[in-house]
Amino acid sequence: MAKNGTKEMEAESPFYLCSKAHKPDQSIIQIGPVYVGSDELLIIAGPCAVESEVQIHETAAAVKRAGAHVLRGGLFKPRTSPYSFQGLGLEGLNFFVNAAKEHGLLTVTEVMDLTHLDILAQHVDILQVGSRNMQNYPLLKALGALDKPVLLKRGLSSTVEELLAAAEYILVGGNHKVVLCERGIRTFQNHFRFTPDISALPLVHELSHLPIILDPSHCSGRREWVIPVAKAAIAAGADGLMVEVHPAPDKALSDGPQSLFPHQFQQLMDEMEGLAKALGRKLKRNKGNEKAHHTMPQANL
Repeated sequence: MAKNGTKEMEAESPFYLCSKAHKPDQSIIQIGPVYVGSDELLIIAGPCAVESEVQIHETAAAVKRAGAHVLRGGLFKPRTSPYSFQGLGLEGLNFFVNAAKEHGLLTVTEVMDLTHLDILAQHVDILQVGSRNMQNYPLLKALGALDKPVLLKRGLSSTVEELLAAAEYILVGGNHKVVLCERGIRTFQNHFRFTPDISALPLVHELSHLPIILDPSHCSGRREWVIPVAKAAIAAGADGLMVEVHPAPDKALSDGPQSLFPHQFQQLMDEMEGLAKALGRKLKRNKGNEKAHHTMPQANL
């Protein structure tokens, strides 16, 4: 460690601003009604992709009823095959934002391209960087210039140190509202879609002050395993969950096999409430008829 001031220390560490050396206390980031990084758990739920107005409204109603805080929904989908469903793009933004507003939820969606950043930043509450874009440095730098929460997913073959270095790009730009997301990594095993790296959760808390949540859906690849992996993550110190939920997973245009039915998500939330209490945490469920507080204007494209 350098001895001659902050600049030298920053230069020697690829993630100094993210580190406990820079900020020993846990960062607490307000996401709607939840303070992520405190004893409260953030719950994000929704479909892999926005497919239609009816689908996203049905899903929003179901995840709100179960107590989720944030509606997830992909508008632009990076798919392995160019022939797979790529998302509705900006055409689906109206459906997504209006469904969330109607059901009192905040929103998170993935931004893949700098050309879409401005309009998504105007209408969406949280901007997600997907695993395939974790090291998209121009995108990370642009997000660093915004005053908006960013959900940064770990790359599917990236180390924890590389994840924190990617987050550093956002913090260097002045945006400290970063929540990390573990979503599983590629290993030699082929039972899970990706291997759930549960050990990454306490490691991140040891190295960094940033909060971290887990995506049990992408880790598992099968809905039967989502609930056990989710509960294991909370026991290991995750600050929340990001879960795929679909009203008819068997008909989903992407990630159907790993998406929970609404009743399964309700079960997860019910079981999580007792688990959180046992661990000294709080599952502050989103209940009642009040609308979520949106600072962005309603989409009308």
